[in-house]
Amino acid sequence: MLNRLKQGMSEFSLSIIFFFALALIAFYLSIVPALKNMGLGLLTISMLLGMLVGNSIPNRMHEALESGMAFSKQKLLRIAVAFYGFRLSIQQIQALGIQAFIIDLILIISTMGLAMWVGIKLLKMEKETAILIGAGHAICGAAAILATSSIVKAKNDQIAVAVSCIVLFGTIGMFLYPWIFNVLPHIFINDRTFGIFTGATLHEVAQVVAAGQAMTPIAAEAAIVTKLIRVLLLAPFLLVLCFLLTRNSISGQSAGSVKMPIFVFGFIICMLLNSWISIPKDLHQTIILLDDLALATAMVALGVSVRLIDLKKAGMKPLILGFVLTLQLMIIGGGLSYF
Repeated sequence: MLNRLKQGMSEFSLSIIFFFALALIAFYLSIVPALKNMGLGLLTISMLLGMLVGNSIPNRMHEALESGMAFSKQKLLRIAVAFYGFRLSIQQIQALGIQAFIIDLILIISTMGLAMWVGIKLLKMEKETAILIGAGHAICGAAAILATSSIVKAKNDQIAVAVSCIVLFGTIGMFLYPWIFNVLPHIFINDRTFGIFTGATLHEVAQVVAAGQAMTPIAAEAAIVTKLIRVLLLAPFLLVLCFLLTRNSISGQSAGSVKMPIFVFGFIICMLLNSWISIPKDLHQTIILLDDLALATAMVALGVSVRLIDLKKAGMKPLILGFVLTLQLMIIGGGLSYF
């Protein structure tokens, strides 16, 4: 029995080291200028790398990685999402004003409502997939999908499909927005307003940064802060989602129990600490770096566990939903930003 325990611990340790090594490779790739300019963020690259490796290694190796894979996708992910709060502060929100907050809030509610209606009612998609795609479009891309997956208990292929939609439509938007900004006469819209529109409607943080850099400094700053407000709203969104799923479970509309996400409260605490305590710059950068590596490790583990054949089974429905949500964000977000 002792030998089995030692063997289990050995497999667990080796699998964690394996995923962490892949995360380091993804981290290096994310700072390569060619990939960085394409708006491919660390989490996206981590998942793509994990999928490449996961579909290349034999089944026997998959089995050996199972214990570390489960830890990375569950416990490590929750810790990393909590520490994500150190990227935000109340001061950042106050600097931009109430307009960006209201726009973000309206877009999140409308996007999630549309995702549920179109995805579940019209397209007859799995509830978990529709919620994940909606969360990714409404809030902050892959990070929101990962956090939401812990609550809805989504399958690996459902998470991968949702992330794929974010990568596709977010990348298109990353190139489309600067083109619209340069073509649209500035007598109709100013730099700050278009920046708010960009941050409120584009999916990934990396995509917002890339699009902002192709505009003006004023537009870029407004876009990034508006996007950070959307990230901040991830915590209350998860709490509301958990409440709704719990209520449905009690009424018999949904099977299984839904636990309150403790990591969300950790997210809020980290944000408040970052707002109220003067953290030394070097220490703050170290926290962000370690959190990036933890998120990348979780994303790599998720990618390794995804099989391409599972993605093919999803068909065109997720792409249709992603297109509808992206179009809705641009139309409603553009109208709210302008008026």
